[in-house]
Amino acid sequence: MTANAGFGVVPLEQARTLDGMTLFAEMAAGRLPAPPISRALGMRLAEVERGRVVFAYTPVADHYNPLGSVHGGIAATLLDSVMGCCIHTTLKAGTGYTTVEIKVNYVRAMTDKTGPVRAEGKVINVGARIATSEGRLVDAAGKLLAHGTTTCLIFPI
Repeated sequence: MTANAGFGVVPLEQARTLDGMTLFAEMAAGRLPAPPISRALGMRLAEVERGRVVFAYTPVADHYNPLGSVHGGIAATLLDSVMGCCIHTTLKAGTGYTTVEIKVNYVRAMTDKTGPVRAEGKVINVGARIATSEGRLVDAAGKLLAHGTTTCLIFPI
């Protein structure tokens, strides 16, 4: 892969051969592409370590709801992404996951005046079949915008 792989889908055959941490380290280094949703929403992988992932996003008016703030689905997607991806960093090669449940609490609205935000996901527990994690979405000053938890099902791919 090139040093700037851009956006795309890592072929499943290749993804199966990589443990989760290696997959995310390769994306962070630009040797594997970021998933297409990253381009669609304007989010990017900012930090990654085993059991922890941070995505960066800058709110834009294109994501507004009819009330003039960023749609809550954007915050939910950011949290779902980091909470799932932090679990993924702990998985062995040939293992996948899917969200079974997500709970999001909205604390403050985002607008295009909010500035850059960070969504951070941290593993709570990873078992053989079920994993849980938590996420926080904060603005540049550290003010909480939303937080959540997830439960994921772990399975062979």
